[in-house]
Amino acid sequence: MTIAYRVNNNIYLNITNRCSSDCTFCLAKFTNTFHGYNLNLESEPSLEEILRELELAFLDGPADEVVFVGFGEPIMRLDEVLAVVEWLKLRRIPSRLDTNGHGQLLHPEREVAHDLAAAGLGAVSISLVGHNSEVYNQLSRPMFSKAYRAVLKFAEDCLREGMKVTLSIVDLPEVDQEACRSIAARMGVDFRVRTLLTPDSREVGS
Repeated sequence: MTIAYRVNNNIYLNITNRCSSDCTFCLAKFTNTFHGYNLNLESEPSLEEILRELELAFLDGPADEVVFVGFGEPIMRLDEVLAVVEWLKLRRIPSRLDTNGHGQLLHPEREVAHDLAAAGLGAVSISLVGHNSEVYNQLSRPMFSKAYRAVLKFAEDCLREGMKVTLSIVDLPEVDQEACRSIAARMGVDFRVRTLLTPDSREVGS
């Protein structure tokens, strides 16, 4: 199993296979590997294991940024994410979280965006998935009933906390790209259209 892996000049962290969505387009439905790395975790790594694998990854040289993304939703393990972000901040290494945006739903007792910013997270890429809740629920199949509204709110919270925010969608026929682009523009955040990931894809991240 792979915890830390390199693609191009970034290091990616695969810390859980659990997710609060069951996306129809998720790469994990079709393969255990990506870029030759096996991202199927036998068990979730401890914080110590994550940091050890991260240090080993840096033996191959510096990285532009460290990105939390794998075959699950990283924010399921919020405390571990925060600890790693703080570790990276002390070393002046930029970090980014790729997420489905369910953070506040998963941790309602916390101020998740604030905690991430306070730890030193610089950027967050959030899967908008669709242009309305109906399309979102059809494609994302979230475990929460009002997830779409919460995703938008989480993006607003992250922006307010000073993080660079990107809303992303996958290039699927059900999705109105221009409507999604307009949502991002109204919010004042970046927007990205991703190619549908397949086992042969050369793209990483949300």
